[in-house]
Amino acid sequence: MDQTNDQSDVARLMRQIGAEYEAAERGLHGLALGAAHHEFITRRMENMEGCRKQLAVLVGDQRATELTVQAIDAAGTAQP
Repeated sequence: MDQTNDQSDVARLMRQIGAEYEAAERGLHGLALGAAHHEFITRRMENMEGCRKQLAVLVGDQRATELTVQAIDAAGTAQP
């Protein structure tokens, strides 16, 4: 895979991590209660970890973790 495709994949994965984080945040503060509430948030966190693992293949484990934190921070600051 060439560098341009890698950069596109990194950007896509970071957007996905941000979207999963935002969904988890909405789930945390939403109206759902009980097991369904917990399962929803858990699934979002698992999805973020899956994206982080895909990033690790592209940029290495440490950089993938750094990029994941950046994506979460960016998504968190976008919250109203």
